[in-house]
Amino acid sequence: MKNILKSFAIVGISAIVLTSCSDFLDQTSPSEMTGEAVFNSTTYTQQALNKVYAGLTKDETYVQSVPIHFGMNSDIELVDGLGATNSNSNNERGTCNYNPQLSWSKLNNNWKGMYEAIENANIVVEGIEGSTLIAEGNAARNKMLMFKGEALTLRAMLYLDLIRTYGDVPMKFETTNTDGSNIYLGKTDRDIIMDRLITDLEEAIGYLPWAGTSGYTTEKMTKGFAHGLLARIAMTYAGYSIRESSKSGYENMPNCDATYPTQRPGTEKRRELYTLAVKHLDAIIASGYHKLNPSYESEWYLLNQLTLDQTYQENLYEVAHGVSFSGEMGYTIGVRINGKTTYYGAKGNSSGKVKVIAPFFWSFDKNDQRRDLTFANFDIREGDNGNTVETMQGNSPFGIYLAKWDPRKMTDKWLNAARASADKVATGINNVIMRYSDVLLLYAEALNELQGADAVGPTCGLSARKAFEEVRSRAFADAHKTEAISYVNSLSSGDEFFNALVDERAWEFAGEAIRKWDLIRWGLLSQKIEEAKAAYKELIKVAPKKLYYKMKADKPGEIDPESICWYEEPQVTTDYKSVTFWGSENEETGSNVVDNLPYISAGLNTPVINRHVFPIGATTISDSNGTLQNSYGF
Repeated sequence: MKNILKSFAIVGISAIVLTSCSDFLDQTSPSEMTGEAVFNSTTYTQQALNKVYAGLTKDETYVQSVPIHFGMNSDIELVDGLGATNSNSNNERGTCNYNPQLSWSKLNNNWKGMYEAIENANIVVEGIEGSTLIAEGNAARNKMLMFKGEALTLRAMLYLDLIRTYGDVPMKFETTNTDGSNIYLGKTDRDIIMDRLITDLEEAIGYLPWAGTSGYTTEKMTKGFAHGLLARIAMTYAGYSIRESSKSGYENMPNCDATYPTQRPGTEKRRELYTLAVKHLDAIIASGYHKLNPSYESEWYLLNQLTLDQTYQENLYEVAHGVSFSGEMGYTIGVRINGKTTYYGAKGNSSGKVKVIAPFFWSFDKNDQRRDLTFANFDIREGDNGNTVETMQGNSPFGIYLAKWDPRKMTDKWLNAARASADKVATGINNVIMRYSDVLLLYAEALNELQGADAVGPTCGLSARKAFEEVRSRAFADAHKTEAISYVNSLSSGDEFFNALVDERAWEFAGEAIRKWDLIRWGLLSQKIEEAKAAYKELIKVAPKKLYYKMKADKPGEIDPESICWYEEPQVTTDYKSVTFWGSENEETGSNVVDNLPYISAGLNTPVINRHVFPIGATTISDSNGTLQNSYGF
């Protein structure tokens, strides 16, 4: 791919001036073209927009950094984390455990990659605003405005993730001046940035089509996602976040840091933001363009198969990836292939660094079908005669793999590429940014906060309780749906309903880089992490000492999931295999798991309380000409 951008190194922002246009989807544009010519052609404008999308397919943006490096740890997910070395090392293990090192190069890479994509979006927005094609009566006007809506929404998504990762960041909504006068920018209060993002999205919504119309799929920015993103920003804005200094009129989180307080807006502002969120979530629900797939399992199977759900369009937006090109889902996160196998290839193509934990497993209702689609308490290895064998894990209570991304469900295209390569092969599995279940649960949360669990939105006719019920009941087979509905109906408005939503969002979104941001905005991150550690100490008193299971009679290399005795040992164990289960002693190393609990997320409250943000990288700081500096004790 020919590089046709001219770059400036700035503030850690890598600013880009358009001299001609190319992207990973369409490489047929001329090698030299003026910006004016680009944006007076719908074809070349599309190519310029494609470059923004291409910026999301890099490791430093939405392949690794946003969903994995910065989206963990929470009370249910972690990236390794046991032992002092892992907690303090200069890599993703240290970062995810809130012990980031300023010298870690991926901090600088993320900053640069995010601002490069923002700059490309700025180029598109300004180019369209200056184009003759948007004149009233021009046949291309609507198409060009749709492109603008996409660029505005992409930029808003990028900025939200920068804010959630770093706190206050430079605000740059214009292209870089040729004289460099707007290169070195300091930080802007995140609330000012979010106000602008909300305004931009309100404009974008008017331009964008719904998914499934005008040739737009859920791999593109659409009206539904713009509504949902605006609501997500409003809910983030209304929630808690650590601040560089105290803000007047804001409320402190109890027991927050004296120097860097964790705060949220006052009551009136929060009501305004919740009301705004309900308005936009209601619009998605009322539209009918997005629905829950009746089968949770089917939705994840389609994702592993690289197939868009065009029947229900449950996923409002997915970052598009391609086999052998990009895609970390199924490698760093997912069912683990442990080493070389004949079937899956020499590399193994799986690291499984992202884990879920034993106390979270036991929190699920026994009949919740999401449990076994979330937890993979086994890995896949080479067996006899070149056959693969599913090998049950023993005492790994903080090392359970995620089952949502599963090589056994992935495409032949990926499998053939993995077999043919001695190196890592990108899975091509899309990174889902928002699902319709998130829309329903955010809607339930905001309505409950404003008026209670039985309040109804302005146009869709759905109550908060019914929205919650849709998500909960989908997770249960027909024989158990009544139990799920009764559970939701038993909840009182207010705190009880909210606390149930806190749990439900964990069960629904585990591993999807949502939980951490939820806990931060609720002011519950540290509390819930400590509760999970305490729950493990209680779990080892009651959990079976051995886990008994059988292999399938017709497929002896596969574990029979129906045979696993999760909750008690069988009376007769003759026909079962077993592994030592989630006790306090690790038989392989002799170490005491309880002794390692303090290392999990160890840096969250040291030296600053609730330091959930990450530092700006050392190279970014040194390149900023003195305009940027770190806070929060970094």
